[in-house]
Amino acid sequence: MKRLLLAAVGSLFLAAAPASAAQASTLDEVKARGALNCGVTQGLPGFSYTNDKGEWAGMDVDFCRAIAAAIFDDPAKVKFSPLSAKDRFTALAAGAVDVLSRNTTWTMSRDTTLGFNFAGVSYYDGQGFLARKSLELKGAKDLEGASICVQSGTSNEVNVADYFRAEGMSYKEVRPFDTFDAAITAYETGRCDVFSADKSQLAALRLKLTNPAQHVLLPETISKEPLGPLVRHGDDRWFDLVKWTYFALVNAEELGITAQNVDEKLKSSDPRVKRLLGTEGKYGEDIGLTANWVVRMVRAVGNYGEIYDRNVGPGTPLDIERGINNLWTKGGLHYGMPVR
Repeated sequence: MKRLLLAAVGSLFLAAAPASAAQASTLDEVKARGALNCGVTQGLPGFSYTNDKGEWAGMDVDFCRAIAAAIFDDPAKVKFSPLSAKDRFTALAAGAVDVLSRNTTWTMSRDTTLGFNFAGVSYYDGQGFLARKSLELKGAKDLEGASICVQSGTSNEVNVADYFRAEGMSYKEVRPFDTFDAAITAYETGRCDVFSADKSQLAALRLKLTNPAQHVLLPETISKEPLGPLVRHGDDRWFDLVKWTYFALVNAEELGITAQNVDEKLKSSDPRVKRLLGTEGKYGEDIGLTANWVVRMVRAVGNYGEIYDRNVGPGTPLDIERGINNLWTKGGLHYGMPVR
């Protein structure tokens, strides 16, 4: 009987194997299509927006360009799909985009019940409040009874409710808005006293106000907002590819590999550099790419630090210090898993 049972189980496994193997992977589909489909915001300076030239730009945009460069050796082979907070998960689940790179917070429910995998934390953030200087607020504790604007379809609504409940304070939530622009317009026209969102978003949206200097971010950070790219469950190789794109960009910065010196670094005798750049081992091939996949990415968009500095760092309109978004070797939280 035991032998018959084992034979039956083996037959079922063999019958199922061809169907599973026949399913096209996301990487195969992207290669056949000739472009990566990337879901981004509808316009958030520094992260994903169209610049004065009508080109997509920002940290989240550069992450997708890095993936395209790794696959095609061409960072331009990306189709960007602007998605609202409300529609982003539906688009990813339906296969309309291959990866969602859109200031999305990694939470337990999103990671376990929506059918997605977060590939890493590309930006460590926290929620805060934007207020008019004329209100002379010293901090969030002065917001008792205030009216607050938030965007719908985000965790911002829950975080505001949690904060005021924990502090024993009351507030009035102005009807949630479908887009950032609608919410910030409501704030600027006086429909609410303050606007609450992730602090990086507030820094970006503040630039859209008629007179940004008349508005200030309050000092408090009321939540943890680890933002990162995500993919659908069910394709581990694609998950690995997107995850290791992030790790590779961080490792490149840690090892001093930049867009300017990457070709020179190919001559390095450092085994960590050799493995990362593909002159030793077959790490790229293991995720369906070429040996020089990291070289392709860094040539195209630079390492993590270069991406950060170019889009949101000091000297840019957002002027955000690295802080916790620095490397672990410099007091930050970014830590690339080792290539070995």
